[in-house]
Amino acid sequence: MDNLFIKLENEIKSRGFSRKTLKSYMFHVGRFSSDVKIDPSTLSDNDVQRYFLNIGNFMDPLTVNLRISAVKFFYREVLRRELVLNYVKRPKRLPEVLTKEETVQILKSISNTKHRLMIEIVYGCGLRVSEVVRLKKEDVRFGEGVLFVREGKGMKDRAITLPASLSSRLENYLNYRSDNNPFVFDSSRGGHLSIKSVQKILEQAVKKAGIPKNVHVHTLRHSYATHLLEQGTDLRIIQKLLGHADIKTTQIYTHVSTATIKNVTSPLDTLDLTSQGNPKSEQK
Repeated sequence: MDNLFIKLENEIKSRGFSRKTLKSYMFHVGRFSSDVKIDPSTLSDNDVQRYFLNIGNFMDPLTVNLRISAVKFFYREVLRRELVLNYVKRPKRLPEVLTKEETVQILKSISNTKHRLMIEIVYGCGLRVSEVVRLKKEDVRFGEGVLFVREGKGMKDRAITLPASLSSRLENYLNYRSDNNPFVFDSSRGGHLSIKSVQKILEQAVKKAGIPKNVHVHTLRHSYATHLLEQGTDLRIIQKLLGHADIKTTQIYTHVSTATIKNVTSPLDTLDLTSQGNPKSEQK
């Protein structure tokens, strides 16, 4: 089995998948192999499907589907066999979104200049946490008013509008630094800040701001997309800014935007009921 795992790792790396995907696939295939306790090549499609139905009784559907994807990749690329498996149906949950007022409260609760700029960029550009920590100085074009995300999800580059409200502050912050670290948000140990550090910074800011919602770094990205939609930005443009390959992924924000819903006039409000007087109750 060790040789198969080495081959799996090589197959993942050869496709340029992220380190996160590599770690996830290796973990899930390892757990699958450990659970079934026999040579995976001897299992039928029904055996594998039964395994996933069983773990689906106690495991989150998202995690089950991640394991299915990893195991299907393992069978297809390492064992050279195409598995026919059904994914677990996931409940359609709407993402948590901040109001603009809540976003202001969170940002104002951050006193550290670097940390404030970083959280502002996450929200103001709709970045994933992995994208903001890897953001390099050379990819922020102050003269053009854009920043470039290099090798985002799916190994794709994209350009995003640099918010004018933070452009000069970010430029001053970078000019003030005297180090040769290429990353915008550097670590004292060298390289860039860790993802855990960003998560901790936001967690503390949310707590200090007294926001009761379950807020993660990705919540800021959801809020960015929703607020763009509410101000009338075309869904196709939002798709490009977020780096979504499929417009269907972006369309979830049409279901999240409460401001858009509030602007819908009920047909009851279009009826002229003033001449009918007050209905009388009947007593028996």
